[in-house]
Amino acid sequence: MSHLASPSSEAGPSEVPINNVQQPVSGPGSEPGPPSFKVYKPTSSGVSLPPLSDEDLTPTAADLKLAQNMLAARAQALVDAPLQLRTVREAAEKSKRDRWPNTTIRIRFADGMQLEQVFPSNSKIRAVYAFVRGSLSEDVKPVKFVLYQPPKRDLKVSDPAVRDRTLSELHLAPSSVLLLRFEDSAHTEEARALNGSGVSAPLAPEILSQAIDLPVPPSADALQPTSSSSKVAPKNVLQSVEKKIPKWMKLGLKK
Repeated sequence: MSHLASPSSEAGPSEVPINNVQQPVSGPGSEPGPPSFKVYKPTSSGVSLPPLSDEDLTPTAADLKLAQNMLAARAQALVDAPLQLRTVREAAEKSKRDRWPNTTIRIRFADGMQLEQVFPSNSKIRAVYAFVRGSLSEDVKPVKFVLYQPPKRDLKVSDPAVRDRTLSELHLAPSSVLLLRFEDSAHTEEARALNGSGVSAPLAPEILSQAIDLPVPPSADALQPTSSSSKVAPKNVLQSVEKKIPKWMKLGLKK
């Protein structure tokens, strides 16, 4: 969980020079061709949800049972974790890598703009930092930043527990949304201004020009079957069953 730093001899939480980071995926500044990254505009309007009643907030017996089972499973996992063999853990990691060879990372800025890129799951977090920094406007690139997951999981390159692990080992596969905050003692005022609410994402103009609307998920009504289809289905099933019954059995049923 670390931020990339501008080239500097001063040791700190983000001392990885961007020039020394090998970017494994194409992005801004790559060879001409269709962009492999995606940029999503901030959502202009949110979906209004109906207010919850007191009945909705009261847990049912099934809810309580589910919560109890989850707590019991979590406690058992904590007990069994030290006993898990290294070979078993390695087999589980290999299975995860085989299942999710790529990891989709979305970087969400303060204004809601999102920058998306797909990385090999065996990439390190520094590859994500390199891509993000390469997407920033020139005047912002010198300012260090931190990628993190709320509430308090910083993904700093200076942290060996993060730096030496792959995206899969960091549990970011198959997809994750990371937030960004600017944090630089050498550029205190700039970092504070960039972190301000309502500040537009400081992306390069050629990146912003490719921004598209965020896909809208299907509504609950669209996922429900129509009343006409639900009425016709049972009738069709009965007709199909009747056709499959032998004639001699039909005669026996009529007696």
